[in-house]
Amino acid sequence: MTFLLYLLVGAFAGVLAGLFGIGGGMVIVPVLIFSFAAQGVSAEVLTHMAVATSLATIVFTSLSSVREHHRNGAIDWSLVRSMAAGIVIGTAAGVVLISEVPGPVLQNIIGVFALLLALKMFTGWEPPGKGDRPSALGLMSAGSIVGFGSSWFGIGGGTFTVPYLSWMRFSMRQAVATSAACGIPIALTGAVTNIIAGQGNDLLPEWSTGFVYWPAVLGIALTSVPCAQVGARLAHKLDAALLKKLFAVLLCVVGIRFIFF
Repeated sequence: MTFLLYLLVGAFAGVLAGLFGIGGGMVIVPVLIFSFAAQGVSAEVLTHMAVATSLATIVFTSLSSVREHHRNGAIDWSLVRSMAAGIVIGTAAGVVLISEVPGPVLQNIIGVFALLLALKMFTGWEPPGKGDRPSALGLMSAGSIVGFGSSWFGIGGGTFTVPYLSWMRFSMRQAVATSAACGIPIALTGAVTNIIAGQGNDLLPEWSTGFVYWPAVLGIALTSVPCAQVGARLAHKLDAALLKKLFAVLLCVVGIRFIFF
């Protein structure tokens, strides 16, 4: 029954990723937190497990997405290479720090982030464009910030990278595609570092390697990739603005639940 839940989570996250052009981490992490709590996993590690497991699933969804974007020639690989070193450093540093944060405190932080993201989606706010491409050092610094933030919330970085690239006046098509490519080093670094950080923790359940819980990774990966294609097709048929507002309401519920209950 629990594995069926992971399949459903993957399907839901995949559809949302296709509909809104964002990673499914903001869906996967809250549902995994509730799922792990229902399984009796210790409150001290279940939030860390949810974040780490979400990052591990993004490895698979990012590879699928990047293959399609690369086929269409939408990825700026020079930009990805310039940001990659910073992404790896920022992600690893973020995981090291997050591993020392108590689980309940981490849930509050995720709750605040969910509310801020909901506000952004509801208002449709985007940063004003600058147009100037930063230096190599500037891009690496930006990558470290993207990686650091993503590691705390179990996301592939699109929430940070797409607005940043839009600020540099990339087209939305290029911004989403390049962001997807940046998600690979975020997810790989985050998953590996979380495996190392969680080694030897006696509170972790069976089938875990560090903080990564493999039954959830398998279930989510099996359905999230094909369902993302379904979401992309639906995006052309449904009112995207209304759907974003509805998703913002869902994020508000998640944020309030984590902060106040």
